[in-house]
Amino acid sequence: MLACGLFVSAFLTALAVEAAPRPALEARQSTAALDAAQTAAFKPYSFYAGAAACQASSTLTWTCGANCDANPSFQPIASGGDGDQTQFWYVGFDPILSTVIVAHQGTNTSELLPILTDLNFFPDELDPTLFPGISTSIKVHNGFSESHARSATAVLSAVQTALSTHGANHVTVVGFSLGAALALLDSVYLPLHLPASTNFTTIGYGLPRVGNQAFADYVDAHVTNLSRVNNKKDVIPILPGRFLGFHHPSGEKHIQASGVWIACSGQDNTNEKCTDGEVSSVFEGQLDDHSGPYDGVYLRC
Repeated sequence: MLACGLFVSAFLTALAVEAAPRPALEARQSTAALDAAQTAAFKPYSFYAGAAACQASSTLTWTCGANCDANPSFQPIASGGDGDQTQFWYVGFDPILSTVIVAHQGTNTSELLPILTDLNFFPDELDPTLFPGISTSIKVHNGFSESHARSATAVLSAVQTALSTHGANHVTVVGFSLGAALALLDSVYLPLHLPASTNFTTIGYGLPRVGNQAFADYVDAHVTNLSRVNNKKDVIPILPGRFLGFHHPSGEKHIQASGVWIACSGQDNTNEKCTDGEVSSVFEGQLDDHSGPYDGVYLRC
């Protein structure tokens, strides 16, 4: 539910001001184009994120159409959620990629945008039971943390089963939109409960900002292989605004209009080749870019 028109107008005006490029910071941030092989390496995971976006029930049959057909060797382990209060999720094993896959369903852009713009949220501490030892200075969007908490223990149990069943030591967490926010929280949560020998990769598509500066710094220090992939002028990744205290961790890959993928160094890189530089306010964003294409893959059904 969006707030009244005057409130939204004021909010968007403030967002436009806060998102303006900061020359001193931009001078210290760099970009580099990914080559064809680096870009292609994301594609199997894009399909997995797309499969979660297409999930229509908690019963995983792996018959979601093209996004499921693209990874036919996938071996489902467990799934859950109700698509309402709790986003659908699934866990399984990919023998070709030699990794456990954890995927979280996203949400319709028209439903996510109001959540991020009506200010009916607040930064909250992480649950100390789910996130033992995490500093109370680390705060995240309460709507995201509450959604994550509803499936966290079931996902952890499924991952433990998958690792044991397949003798694996690598977990890849993927998600799109709201699902990307849940995947990022999983990338902090799961390592706290799994053996130290477990390796992790996290790939979030169209990821909104999840937490404060302390959270972004914690992710940079502890989540060793994170990519947040943003498509063209997608507006969702610039929300919630930095003026509200939210910050992205490092790891952005920004897809240009030409289709070239750019690796953007640092947090909230304001170079014009990166999302915060190209989409300096919601007025310049395009909701249609949110679902793709991500190297030809659309994360919608």
